Amino acid sequence: MYPETKVWELVTPCFEKRNIHFYVNKCGFHIVAYFNARHKDPDYPDSGYEYRAEYFRFEKQMKP
Repeated sequence: MYPETKVWELVTPCFEKRNIHFYVNKCGFHIVAYFNARHKDPDYPDSGYEYRAEYFRFEKQMKP
């Protein structure tokens, strides 16, 4: 449906273990980052509040 797509990227919370299993083992995504209070997402704006988000970023390289 999107033939010009080279890399699919998505994020999911770390507590969603079924989603993580599905994306990695069934869909072929790779975990490329884990964001938490000690490793903050540089694209997430710093609001001054305590950082509570813990999530994974996945990528999948699409075949040409």
